Amino acid sequence: MSPNKLKQLARLKSLLPPGEVSFESSVLEQHAGDKWFATHKPDAVALPRSTESVSTLLRFANQHRLPVTPRGAGYGYVGGCVPVRGGIVLSLARMNRIKEINARDFVAVVQAGVNTKKLQDAVQRKGLFYPPDPASRADTFIGGNIATNAGGPRSLKYGVTRDYVLGLEVVLADGTVVRLGGRAHKNKTGFELHRLFVGSEGLLGVVTEATLKLLPLPPYRACLAIGFNRMHQALRALRDILAAGFLPATLEIADAFTLAAAFNRTKDSRLRGCRAHLIVELDGQPVSVRSELRQVERLLRPHKPLFIQRSLGARQCEAVWTLRRQFSYSLRDTGLTKLNQDIVVPRSRLEDLFRFGTALSKMHHFPVACFGHGGDGNIHVNIMVDYREPQAIRRADAALDQLFRQVLAWGGAITGEHGIGLAKQAWWPLAVSPEVRQLHHTLKHALDPRGILNPGKFL
Repeated sequence: MSPNKLKQLARLKSLLPPGEVSFESSVLEQHAGDKWFATHKPDAVALPRSTESVSTLLRFANQHRLPVTPRGAGYGYVGGCVPVRGGIVLSLARMNRIKEINARDFVAVVQAGVNTKKLQDAVQRKGLFYPPDPASRADTFIGGNIATNAGGPRSLKYGVTRDYVLGLEVVLADGTVVRLGGRAHKNKTGFELHRLFVGSEGLLGVVTEATLKLLPLPPYRACLAIGFNRMHQALRALRDILAAGFLPATLEIADAFTLAAAFNRTKDSRLRGCRAHLIVELDGQPVSVRSELRQVERLLRPHKPLFIQRSLGARQCEAVWTLRRQFSYSLRDTGLTKLNQDIVVPRSRLEDLFRFGTALSKMHHFPVACFGHGGDGNIHVNIMVDYREPQAIRRADAALDQLFRQVLAWGGAITGEHGIGLAKQAWWPLAVSPEVRQLHHTLKHALDPRGILNPGKFL
């Protein structure tokens, strides 16, 4: 950055309250990347405590054309908050107040830096339910969930983050503060502008506060964990559950490589020799849940499962999910680098996808581990790379290219939860038409004409 830009950044420190801007090397390093592989140190980190400070910062940055990269908890998987052009990282970590949980209106009003699990626990204590459940919910912020339109296992029945955003407070690139939507559960007053910012990856504005829809907490949960000897058995069981008219809260699937890694980590005897695995969770009233659980169990028997583990009540269900949350860590334990791709295919293509994963592994000589949200076709395809091998980078890129092209040919999507960021920039032109890309640029230019917000990403 030029000496003039550095002087401008130094001036910013005087515009904000004490302690809200840092130039310390250790702080810059902490805000240089996320869970992907790219990093780039910013020139300054802003840690505002109020919307007023965010507005002041953006007004100043826009005036002086300083790059600003908004940041939540830094748990993304696509480099979405890497400040590739330097400038200012705008962290929402200190804006972490739950301002309201209203059991009569079924809404929560929270600042962008509120931890997802903290919110879920707080609303549950009031008999309420905030369903979106990204796997990293114990670490992520609501603002980051909104920026990526985060999903999770419960998306099958309950939808994703956008389905719970009733209103937003957003600071635009020029510092203007707008309040979009509201707290009513139905609102058709003009365009649904608040939804424009859900999934926008920090390119259009900075979300500082959200009004979120809550649901009544289902009084009872139960789940089945089922092991199979073959993947096609698990996939056909999954298909039959939905065809029979059941809508589980979750319907998760995992393949043999994932399960072998999980066994090595957990030593759970049920996973020994298990080559495919389903988790079916039901929720609702106790009598109906127990009845449906028995029906689903009978439906599964003809598929000749290796085992069916029944778990009744929240505590037993959480024990199953504790094991499920080990899957990603188990793959890291292999010593290989996990290239986690959150692709989505139409449900009718799930068997094709798992077969393709096997073929991709044989073709490029990498293990490929597939697990995730089978109920809605959102599978995490993990290409497991040993970068010590000759030509590993080239082979991994070729494997990813084949994967994304095939998913798109099936009518799928190259990302269902993580976003484009830096990691999937190369495939952005394949994923959407030239007309749609131009529409994105039109919206970007209208809201951020000087291009200061999260520059260097897919737009």
